[in-house]
Amino acid sequence: MPFTRPLGRFFVTGNRSLSTLLVVEHKDGKITGATLNALTAASKLGGEVTALVAGGDESVAQTVAKCAGVSKVLTAADVSYSKNLPEDFAPLLVEIQKKYGFTHLIAGHTAAGKNVMPRAAALLDVAPISDIIAIEGEDTFVRPIYAGNAIATVKSADPVKIVTVRGTAFEAAAVEGGSGSIEAAPEAPKAGVTEWLGEEIQKSDRPDLSTASRVISGGRGMKSGDNFKLLYDLADKMGAAVGASRAAVDAGYVDNSLQVGQTGKIVAPELYVAVGISGAIQHLAGMKDSKTIVAINKDADAPIFQVADYGLVEDLFKAVPEMTEKL
Repeated sequence: MPFTRPLGRFFVTGNRSLSTLLVVEHKDGKITGATLNALTAASKLGGEVTALVAGGDESVAQTVAKCAGVSKVLTAADVSYSKNLPEDFAPLLVEIQKKYGFTHLIAGHTAAGKNVMPRAAALLDVAPISDIIAIEGEDTFVRPIYAGNAIATVKSADPVKIVTVRGTAFEAAAVEGGSGSIEAAPEAPKAGVTEWLGEEIQKSDRPDLSTASRVISGGRGMKSGDNFKLLYDLADKMGAAVGASRAAVDAGYVDNSLQVGQTGKIVAPELYVAVGISGAIQHLAGMKDSKTIVAINKDADAPIFQVADYGLVEDLFKAVPEMTEKL
């Protein structure tokens, strides 16, 4: 049986002025940095920006209303939305789009954004545009492909653009200067097919890997998880977060929450120190936008040196303890 594409089942049609719905991520009553980056991108589109705060308390909505560029805040008080379950969250986005006729729906390219936005796009029968790094017009976006080895300029003819934003490509919006109004979002049906059971969060006194200004990452050259203590000690001296390559994660040295790369976290700190990392394309895709890159590797031909600003050809088990001692 041939596949039949439904035409415009959900979105509002007709001539509409450009308007954007920003999906706000929040945790423990605070807006995430990725949301502020996405707000900057939304402001570049032009038109009014409305922010959706789902599952948060009133203080989150009030904070968002004060952000520069936000004209209105919609609130969905049901606390279940705070877990970003796509089966329930995506229908909420569809209902809001149906009522207000937004031309763009935008979110950070985070685990939550990558989970919810494609499902909303499917319900609206449009193609999502993911991980954008620049905006050239209301229908034209720039995004990396092939692990960042090529840059594609994408023009969308869909009536509604569903977009996720690479946070490192846009400055964070100011959290002051706005005076948006606050109103309740329309109610939406819930699929009821998933249930949030709980989560286990690893707590650390070190900076968050995604937002840290300094990051020290270890690769396969660390040889074991126990040897990552060398990096932890150095990170504590530098006030840095600790990351890892996929090879180190796959080898079981550290938890996958530390993975930096195409399938891990995308970071762009002021300083990125790569220790015992060869520099595979997958890893470079997650850190090559760092302001200053330092590589430590005993292999002088390691690809990581091609992108590094500073390189040290030395055994990491000698170099790292010396660095820690001198700091």
